[in-house]
Amino acid sequence: DNKFNWDKFSQTTSNLSLFSEKKIIELRVSSAKLEETGRKALHTYLAKPNPDFFIFIISPKLDSSTLTTKWFKKIESHGTLVQIWPINRNGLGAWLTQRLLREGINADSEALELLIDKVEGNLLAATQEIEKLKLLANKDSKNNITLDANTVMQVVADSSRYNVYHLVDAALIGDAVRSQKILCTLRAEGLFPLQILAAITRELRSLLPLVEKREQGQGINSIMQTSHVWFNRKQAVGAALGRIKTTDIWHLLEHAGRVDQSVKGITGANAWDELSLLLLAICGQSTATMIKIAYAE
Repeated sequence: DNKFNWDKFSQTTSNLSLFSEKKIIELRVSSAKLEETGRKALHTYLAKPNPDFFIFIISPKLDSSTLTTKWFKKIESHGTLVQIWPINRNGLGAWLTQRLLREGINADSEALELLIDKVEGNLLAATQEIEKLKLLANKDSKNNITLDANTVMQVVADSSRYNVYHLVDAALIGDAVRSQKILCTLRAEGLFPLQILAAITRELRSLLPLVEKREQGQGINSIMQTSHVWFNRKQAVGAALGRIKTTDIWHLLEHAGRVDQSVKGITGANAWDELSLLLLAICGQSTATMIKIAYAE
């Protein structure tokens, strides 16, 4: 954080206790790219670390460029890197089932899918909603709770949180309905169409060389491994590689160009409608199916 006084960190870590008490120091940084003062403070401490101090540094996701910096390598040589991946939609189902069972709640498949839709991307809200369900849902004579979709609709608020990466992955997987829901959520949250379009276009361009390798006969798993696809994105990228051709990507990029023109007012088309159609095209939906999905909401 550029407002954090790193002198306080240096003073805290340089003060030795008379009783050699062990201390835990937790650093929460708002950006994985530290300011020069922060890097210097950590480098100075690591030159002569105190064995009685345990320092936990909690940061947002580290990009590949940060992982190769000297200051990060210095930290890693003195400690352990633990990467905590967000729970994807498939993993969320298992996580919710486990939490529900722990509270004596049995959810049918329809209720579970609906609950996932309402709390995806927000584990705190998921925990709170489970507590609410435990209090409000109907119990049988043995105090067990059977959760159905109707109860979820009545009790659980929509607390789902999405970002452009969720949107891109939903489209790559081919989940048309979910991609449209996320797009509507992002629009309601005030994101600009160009922000979303930039993420989609960047993903399509990154995907192109991978699709070319697949069309040359390489296996999907091999391509993802050699291309260093993050494991939490393998489902989405793998699904796209199995479905999308290079000609499709070029057509999609042309479509993205039309979206850009609509955003800038060059054409009379509605930018959000064009984004919606682009996402459905990435999902592999035909125009007729697009219309059907739009009216099914």
